[in-house]
Amino acid sequence: MTAETENEIEKLRELITRARVVLWDFDGPICSLFSGHSADRVATELVEWLESRGLHGLVTEDERESLDPHVVLRAVDRRHPGSDLVAELEERLTQEELRAAASAMPTAYADPLIRTWTAVGSRLAIATNNSPRVVRKYLTSRGLVSCFTPHIYGRTQDLHHLKPDPHCLNRALNAMGAAPSAALMIGDTPSDFLAARSAGVPFLGYARNKRKEKLLREAGATSVVNSLAPVRSVILGQA
Repeated sequence: MTAETENEIEKLRELITRARVVLWDFDGPICSLFSGHSADRVATELVEWLESRGLHGLVTEDERESLDPHVVLRAVDRRHPGSDLVAELEERLTQEELRAAASAMPTAYADPLIRTWTAVGSRLAIATNNSPRVVRKYLTSRGLVSCFTPHIYGRTQDLHHLKPDPHCLNRALNAMGAAPSAALMIGDTPSDFLAARSAGVPFLGYARNKRKEKLLREAGATSVVNSLAPVRSVILGQA
């Protein structure tokens, strides 16, 4: 084992040992939600739905080309905050996410890690920009919902509270009576890291590829793993 690897494991061990509460992002660390139901297509269809209502101008060309449903949703909310239009668009996205949950691909080692962390007495919560209905559907299908219930905090129609705003993290911490310093956030995007930093919660990045890792490190994340396997090994005392 190299000194660099040993240093990474020691940082991981320190993060895990201090954590009494673990806040998970959903799409990424727990599963790949759109693995069988293209997020690009969902974003395109949301834009097409807006255009069919004569609302082409609500989304800029850059927002359209992002092919990210959340970018489209946020864009409309910025221009018509709290409107019936935003509520309907959010519900359309939720329905697409519910369909995607049926074919979502579990992240390697996520299921056993969740069960292990629960078994050793840590409390787990979800803090996500996805709909909580979607999270419950997926976790129920994997037999994992009891590991998180009732602490599933996701998207509401107050879209300005989506990460990188720390709102869902703060909701989880308040409900669980946990200090930020006694928690750990696991996420795979810069918005997860920024939300954790704003909430004062230590952060562990999960990056399934080099591009994801580069984005996390450029945002400021210093602890990033490419697999959840070493996290479970640390909890089990095997690393």
